[in-house]
Amino acid sequence: MTKLSVNINKVATLRNARGGDNPNVLLAAERAQAWGAQGITVHPRPDERHVTYNDARLLKRVITTEYNIEGNPIPRFMELVLSIRPQQVTLVPDAEDAITSSAGWDTVAHGEYLRGVVQALKEQGIRVSIFVDPEVRMVEGAAKVGADRVELYTEPYAKGFAKDRAAAIAPYVAAARRARELGLMVNAGHDLDLTNLSFIVESIPWIAEVSIGHALICDALYLGLERSIASYLDAIRAGAGAAAE
Repeated sequence: MTKLSVNINKVATLRNARGGDNPNVLLAAERAQAWGAQGITVHPRPDERHVTYNDARLLKRVITTEYNIEGNPIPRFMELVLSIRPQQVTLVPDAEDAITSSAGWDTVAHGEYLRGVVQALKEQGIRVSIFVDPEVRMVEGAAKVGADRVELYTEPYAKGFAKDRAAAIAPYVAAARRARELGLMVNAGHDLDLTNLSFIVESIPWIAEVSIGHALICDALYLGLERSIASYLDAIRAGAGAAAE
């Protein structure tokens, strides 16, 4: 069944808004795992405006599930992840000043560059996922450079879901099918929430992992973190159950 990796960047954003160490990102990671999260995701950006590089190092001590670190493989990021050696690194082509990720890699145009990055990570036993738009060509490019997984960028799906869910999901199904044919596992993330999560799992039941942060933490403001995580796990189970019918 699809695993839930909780992105705790927004916990760090709240901490940094006031300074100090409240809320504590390590405690948030520990509690999230205790309440059912099957992984923890962070995306340390160069300006460290939410999760810092030091946070990323300290989190290694408390993550007992799977640790996924996302980021653009600039030299400083590569030094960080090669020293931490998380279970997974997700390569994301975001600009240093980006508020959030807005597109996947062009795995064809940047193929040679990505090949070297992927090789360096895999030599240290790190599983590599490449963040891509839901395009068959980009999935094929990820396979060619040696990635283990692709993470499908789901903002377009989330935006189109309310208007026409069948049309919104179609390119994701095609991309995920091609990934499976090529031996790549499929992750998904960006703007997934309790409204649209079940349907993507139902439509692509072989999704290995969803990474969810902003919506889950927002829901936690109303529900509490434990209930929020439980609700997302329920949504995943509902989607998997519908797919099995």
